[in-house]
Amino acid sequence: MIDAAVVHEDDRIIAVNKPCGRPTIPGRGEIAVAVNIELERRLRKKVFTVHRLDLDASGILVFAKDPETHRLLSMEFEERRAKKEYLVAVLGVMAGSGTIDKPLREFSSGRVAPAPDGKRAVTHWRVEKPLRGSTLLRVTTETGRKHQIRAHLSSEGHPVLGDPRYGPPPRPVGGAKRLMLHAWTLKLELGYDLTAEPDAEFAGVLAGRGG
Repeated sequence: MIDAAVVHEDDRIIAVNKPCGRPTIPGRGEIAVAVNIELERRLRKKVFTVHRLDLDASGILVFAKDPETHRLLSMEFEERRAKKEYLVAVLGVMAGSGTIDKPLREFSSGRVAPAPDGKRAVTHWRVEKPLRGSTLLRVTTETGRKHQIRAHLSSEGHPVLGDPRYGPPPRPVGGAKRLMLHAWTLKLELGYDLTAEPDAEFAGVLAGRGG
């Protein structure tokens, strides 16, 4: 088991760099120890889940240490005042910047896709670095729909590298061994400006793409 490395800790919060393949909280059929369980074992006290990351994504993840901090942070996320930025490597060549404004709907299969009767979903992207046959993006979102970044980019013909679910076969997309979606920075009005650098596995995929 790979530990979730602590990037910040004080009396109110503990922030970690979640590895890909680790669930935020226990889920049905998941074998890996959830990050919240790991932290409670480390701290020997309860932690409060503020937000989540996809199982296959990595990056900054914050837990509150007390109910009041949990309430304040949860409000920030619910009201979209928490500012998150992701590093995302996608298949194909992209240039400049853009916005994907397509409502998303979750279907019975669990997959998410644009649909006229879906919920509002807005994703902003800009190129961070061109790679060989792919592109590294900086991505922010105005909304927080399930699999939003993955579904939006796939719908534009640029699925996330390593995605086992979205994008045309063969999958994982581009043959990458991990989902190349990393929650990089998080700025909170409660007074935190947090960064979780990508791990060696993420950097290794970029290097293999000529990054």
